[in-house]
Amino acid sequence: MKKAFFLLMIASAGHAFAQAQEAKKAPLEGFNTTWINGQSRQTEFPLAVTDASGQVVVTAMAYVDAYYNYDLKRPLDNTHTCSASIGRHNEFTLNMATIGLESYYKNTIGRIWLQSGSMLNLIQETDGSTLKGRNSTVSNLKYIREAAAGYHFNVLNGLNIEMGLFSSFIGMDSYLTQENWSYQRAMVNEFVPSYLTGARLQLFPSWKFKTELWLVNGWQSYSRWNKMAGIGSANLWRPTEDVQVAASLYVGKDSRLNTNRFHHDNSIALRYHNQPTSKGLSQAALALNTHYGFQWGDGAKRSEQNIFGISAMNRLWFMQNTVGLTLRYDYLTNPGLYLAFSPATLTPNSFTQAINNMDKPKLNISQLTATVDYMPNSFTTLRLELGYRKSNVPYFAGHDGTTSPDGWADSSTTGWTPSLVKDEARITIAAGFRL
Repeated sequence: MKKAFFLLMIASAGHAFAQAQEAKKAPLEGFNTTWINGQSRQTEFPLAVTDASGQVVVTAMAYVDAYYNYDLKRPLDNTHTCSASIGRHNEFTLNMATIGLESYYKNTIGRIWLQSGSMLNLIQETDGSTLKGRNSTVSNLKYIREAAAGYHFNVLNGLNIEMGLFSSFIGMDSYLTQENWSYQRAMVNEFVPSYLTGARLQLFPSWKFKTELWLVNGWQSYSRWNKMAGIGSANLWRPTEDVQVAASLYVGKDSRLNTNRFHHDNSIALRYHNQPTSKGLSQAALALNTHYGFQWGDGAKRSEQNIFGISAMNRLWFMQNTVGLTLRYDYLTNPGLYLAFSPATLTPNSFTQAINNMDKPKLNISQLTATVDYMPNSFTTLRLELGYRKSNVPYFAGHDGTTSPDGWADSSTTGWTPSLVKDEARITIAAGFRL
């Protein structure tokens, strides 16, 4: 009897050790994260290639995002302004198409995702760092969504070192709109980077916690503005499957004027209801994201050059998680306008006039969205969204557009002023596919 008990104890200890070793191989991957804003909903990977032992060698991925957006101001030039998610009005638009491969085979990390679509014009082409010197250009690099090489070390629960072009670690919303609860990102997440070029170290002290150190060229820049590299850190904690807490910070010199920049971002996601087999309310979750940053130096003052934003979301799933409803409110203030979108390239316009008349320039934006999703499987999302934005100064495209009197970029703009208004309402229909 004692011998049987002893053997049972050895077997149990061996099983526990095997489980611990398995956990070390895949920290944070034991949770279902498909409900979290900014995370992929994909649960099956039919394009994965395995070796004879069944280990995944490489995984292929394809992604397509298309939308039709109707701005109730009906801008003459069909340009939807001040958004890195939506750029056109009253047109069917291919926003993003991407294909890629990634591998974690035998501790080697390799990843390359290529991209195309109209969203590239909204994000990548604003990178002015490539104007410094030669041999650096947006026209080539913008077609790479992410590309990195690295290695996994069996230290603690895992240590990854990678170098290349990455999606940003700052902000709660994903670069891929299908992964977000809303199509139009929260304004605070539009103002933070979408990509970073550099190196990162990822350490998993425990199965539930990840911490990262980043060295990058700069704040959403392919090249480096100044001599100093941007430094960042990101921390992710999932104490249970129903909670995720994230915090990140960034500091760097990120302008031609050699100004210093600091940003801090925090978010929490909480699932408070989970009955996936229910034909009624099957899941419910909320998310809160806050962001604060400022720049200083070369005449810039922290009290005048800063940004604060907050986004609060609540999402309900119905009919076994095939239908989703999201309500969101977000707010952004950017005194000094150092991260603001330019609503019109021509001056004078009502935005610049309003800002010039202020003793201290300040931009305040509030946004409301209501989003309905139909998700027949983890690969497809059909979306209807209503959105409303309001600012303290004329900032959004008015009926006469922001390009020229007749809306065409090659027409004369002599004596013409871009049409800008303080509020905007839209209706967006989108279709997303990921495999």
